[in-house]
Amino acid sequence: MSFLGIDLGTSGVRVLLMDEDGAPVASAEASCGVSHPHPGWSEQDPADWIEALEKAVAEIRDAYPDFARVSGIGVAGHMHGATLLDSQDAVLRPCILWNDTRSHAWAARMNSDPAFREITGNVVFPGFTAPKLAWVRQHEPEIFARVARVLLPAAYLNHYLTGEHVSDLSDCSGTAWLDVAARDWSDPLLDRCGLRRAQMPRLVEGTARAGTLRPAVADRWGLGSQVCVAGGAGDNAAAACGMGALREGSGFVSLGTSGVILMARDRLCSAPDSALHSFCHAVPDTWYQMSVMLSAADSLTWLASVTGRSPAALTEALGDALRPPGDVGFAPYLSGERTPHNDSRIRAGFAGISTATTQVDLTHAVLEGVCFGLRDGYEAIRATGGRFETLYVIGGGSASRYWLQMLATVLDTPLHVPQGRAFGAALGAARLGQAAATGQPADRIMPAPATGDVITPDVALRDAYDAAYARFRRLYPAFSALSRNGG
Repeated sequence: MSFLGIDLGTSGVRVLLMDEDGAPVASAEASCGVSHPHPGWSEQDPADWIEALEKAVAEIRDAYPDFARVSGIGVAGHMHGATLLDSQDAVLRPCILWNDTRSHAWAARMNSDPAFREITGNVVFPGFTAPKLAWVRQHEPEIFARVARVLLPAAYLNHYLTGEHVSDLSDCSGTAWLDVAARDWSDPLLDRCGLRRAQMPRLVEGTARAGTLRPAVADRWGLGSQVCVAGGAGDNAAAACGMGALREGSGFVSLGTSGVILMARDRLCSAPDSALHSFCHAVPDTWYQMSVMLSAADSLTWLASVTGRSPAALTEALGDALRPPGDVGFAPYLSGERTPHNDSRIRAGFAGISTATTQVDLTHAVLEGVCFGLRDGYEAIRATGGRFETLYVIGGGSASRYWLQMLATVLDTPLHVPQGRAFGAALGAARLGQAAATGQPADRIMPAPATGDVITPDVALRDAYDAAYARFRRLYPAFSALSRNGG
């Protein structure tokens, strides 16, 4: 048997073929465009997802005979997107994506209603699905009146594959309509948005069977008639499945374009005031907490763009041994911030620049600022009682050993660098497909990766970085005030 993982990202679709022993066999990607018809808007045509999926599948199908043995499929996708269908399952408008900010006023109104935080355990962010529907209701009433189904992007691919309107609980946790503790839709919250349970997808666990691959798709892909399609997952829950982060205390920090710290929990531990995400996991009876900073490695990419250097060249100039904290501070809020501030208006900046400041100083400050921003999220999780047993580190920024040494010191915890690079949402989706098709327990087929290296804190510099973090905490109110006053 083989299993197929599908990861629908904002920039495209990746498919991964995995054998029955859990080893990746092949992968392929196809790109998708994003439309920005107005400032702050971000949309995609769901037809582009299907075109990219078919293109990526064809590349693997034609090159790898094992594809014909696929018996289970899992889909992961970017969360929060509003894909609206009419009674004939036709798409009514382009999907409004997770990074679309047009509905910020409706998100604020929902946050003023205590029921949303009490039932979902989360702040309602402008990117969530519920405020998007509120925007459609006001600005496109003729479309809102025709909405028969609201599907998230991964659920739309599930629909394409099976003909079913079905979604998993991890993905639906980011709608602001789910009772996350009860793992069910909240009728009172739906009613507040002028919607009904019948307009929502059927809920299943990510490891459960969502449906069977439609005959037309199975014939086109050269597969059998009983291919199982799993419930799947939101992208971060799928990544956790790919990393084996399933039990209390397991998790990872992602030093990617954005910065994520995720911990699996055996119960719902909500902390909406700190803007932590507290969602259902893709495996039964499990939840996860996640802190998000919006500009992590993206901060270094920005500095590279304005200095004309590559990110690798900037970090290599720092040398090998970790330096003490510098005199220059950096507030890493290029695109606003989520955890713990939930502030979409704040912007980034340096503090403490002098005529003696060098490019190396600026690079060091950017790395520090990102590490301190990640510590904000780490401390928010710790405040709910979360304790990491093993903390893996992934993402493009993890290529810099210097940055990892700094992050381990700032967090005062060892960072485990996994062997290889075959992990992530596509692998997690394939594992969910395997669980649904075979009935095997998740913990058996979703192991944590082997550790390739362990980066330990620099004990000699720990106190100095603690003091620098305290100074960093004073940057937020200053830059928040500047951003609001146009400074």
